[in-house]
Amino acid sequence: MTFRDILADLTTPDRHAARVVPPSGHTAWLTSFTAGAMTFLAVFALALSLASGRLADRWSEALARTATIRISAPADQQAAQTQAVLDLLATTPGIGSARALTDEEQRALLEPWFGPDLPLDSLPVPRLVELTETGDGYDGEGLRQRLAAEAPGALLDDHTRWRQPLATAASRLRLLGTVSLLLILAAMAAMITLAANAALAANAQVIRVLRLVGARDVYIARAFVRRFTLRALGGAAAGAAAGMLGILLLPSADAAGGFLTGLGFQGAGWLLPLLLPPLAALVAFFATRLAAFRKLNELT
Repeated sequence: MTFRDILADLTTPDRHAARVVPPSGHTAWLTSFTAGAMTFLAVFALALSLASGRLADRWSEALARTATIRISAPADQQAAQTQAVLDLLATTPGIGSARALTDEEQRALLEPWFGPDLPLDSLPVPRLVELTETGDGYDGEGLRQRLAAEAPGALLDDHTRWRQPLATAASRLRLLGTVSLLLILAAMAAMITLAANAALAANAQVIRVLRLVGARDVYIARAFVRRFTLRALGGAAAGAAAGMLGILLLPSADAAGGFLTGLGFQGAGWLLPLLLPPLAALVAFFATRLAAFRKLNELT
């Protein structure tokens, strides 16, 4: 069946065929409610997947062109080794910039773990040097060897152990979002199939009479497929609207809020939930069509 045939079935009403399907009752609200609830959950699953992936990508990109050198040396040698490291980095190909973090910046980094009153002067806290590489990059192994020779207390951390888990997390979160959407669509198809079977069973006597007067199974099935598909489309549209409204009411992203306050869509991402109602209608179309023909074969 082509897409044109599907549109023809949905947009060509037949009042006589539509009478076969009950216009109200438990099958009507069950189909609409299932489509709405599943689409509402799908909106949040989609938003969670996109937000988690963005966060992991943002962290990975922030670490991609940076590295840190930790200088652990006695207090009377720390300043000299720090200056030696800065001089070394200034002559290293591939290093765009380098600077030593101030006491205030290091205190801010440690504050979440040790509080705001950390006495850096009385603690053997290593000095941190932040460097940014150019597009060509630098020779990490060569830099480590030079640091070992000129500043024995300096250790290079190129953030590899941080970037790889973040990249892996981003891909797995997107995969989780895709799997969640597929499960939601499968659950929707199962519920709509049950509702269609119930409607067909309730109208078994009417279907037998229609067959006696010459109605074909395709004609009878079309009535069920059209009504259940339109019910699913309407319910999914309401669920998508409610989901998008719920996303809008969430707190906006900020630096302090972290992950949960960044949950939502950005830019063209707001168009993605609009694809869910047509997708739900497509699932309902094929689920109802398959259920209708199977049930009609059982009624022969």
